Amino acid sequence: MSNPSAIGILASAGLPAQVVADWLATEPKGTVDFSSDQRAYGAFWNEGARFISALPKKPSRSAAERAAAEAILSVTRGARDRFLAAHTRALYDALTAGRTRFVRIEELVFLAADAVPGLVPSRQEVAIEAALNQGDKDGVEIDQGLFVARVLADELAGSHLCHAMLLPRAESVEAASRFAADGSLDLGAARLERQGRIIHFIATNPRFLNAEDDTTLDAAEIATDVAILDPASDIVVMRGGPVEHPKYRDRRIFGAGINLTHLYRGAIPYLWFLRRDLGFVHKIYRGVARPDVFPDDANGCGIEKPWVAAVDAFAIGGHCQLLLVMDYVIAASDAFMTLPARKEGIIPGLANLRLPRFVGDRLARQAIQLERRLLCDSPEGRLICDEIVPPQDMVASIEGVVADLTGAGAVGAIGNRRALRLGQEPIDLFRRYMALYTREQAFCHYSPALIANLERNWAAQSRRI
Repeated sequence: MSNPSAIGILASAGLPAQVVADWLATEPKGTVDFSSDQRAYGAFWNEGARFISALPKKPSRSAAERAAAEAILSVTRGARDRFLAAHTRALYDALTAGRTRFVRIEELVFLAADAVPGLVPSRQEVAIEAALNQGDKDGVEIDQGLFVARVLADELAGSHLCHAMLLPRAESVEAASRFAADGSLDLGAARLERQGRIIHFIATNPRFLNAEDDTTLDAAEIATDVAILDPASDIVVMRGGPVEHPKYRDRRIFGAGINLTHLYRGAIPYLWFLRRDLGFVHKIYRGVARPDVFPDDANGCGIEKPWVAAVDAFAIGGHCQLLLVMDYVIAASDAFMTLPARKEGIIPGLANLRLPRFVGDRLARQAIQLERRLLCDSPEGRLICDEIVPPQDMVASIEGVVADLTGAGAVGAIGNRRALRLGQEPIDLFRRYMALYTREQAFCHYSPALIANLERNWAAQSRRI
């Protein structure tokens, strides 16, 4: 955006034209060194934030004020991207002691906020917006996306961050101790039960058809750590628990994807998407990493187990994505799968990378871009589902599949899944995809189209958390 047009847009919203012009004249157009740029860019971002704070809150802005806010955000984000293009590696190394310290993404973004004020939002800025409906937010978390995308795009920094997110969480140590003693573990949104050498992972969010949201993610990832690291078991079976919805009351459901009510109400932070796919889902696919070995399959492997999914009723959105990282999928004959991200205005995780491997490019595009429903018991559905059974036969089928997968020994099963993964999705391919996804999802998460889609397709404005 040229200075004259930006000055006009901001002046139309009542901001002093000369003050705006003076501010725009200070915009850094290049980079020098980290310290100098930190001061120059920081001063520019700080003044831009001051202009935003001078405007009414987003729901109360006039058209001219909305345009002014968008212009300020656009200019300052362009400056952030220039800063990051030059200094991401240096900043990441400073935050991780030269990549000798592993830092999870939810801590990393706030360390960056402290180290370079204005680059990414502070905890306070994120907390203020967290209390708002999604459509009422300015989207300060987009700047988290710009930062993390640059980190992931850098081979050394991005690989180190992927490694950090594959390590077991600190909370998993105590949970694993309880599970070892009791043979069961109830984390609320996720339960583990050991039966012989099998761990049953039951996902449960009964009020919301077992949907995923910010109340379920921690439990899911900790349960995944515990299940994988448990030395007394060989395989994990994931299944949804019974739900409360009147239409499906007391029926098991694999899952309804992201909780759209929480999404509309602003209760799903942007980092939720990254924590989910860099942590919870990636651990199912690649295993839990060791701190001393980079988990690239060819040279260093994590600790892992085969996973089986048992699909009752439906696997929608994120739950359909989970099927793409499973070693075996059993589905009830009346079940179906969809990826309704188009109706939500977001990107369906890693489905764009993984689904074409299962169903081919054309069908993947139809499923992702046109929300094509796939019946599990159909030729297309069987490209994802390995076995279709009558709903009442699910338990017997699980037992048979587990016996088959582990009959030749757990070591062989794990070796085969590693070999398949190395050819299909080496960790560097995963990292590069996540760099793109991180940036694009940040803008999708705050797009006006997301709100319009949820109101049109979900009647989200009439639903309550």
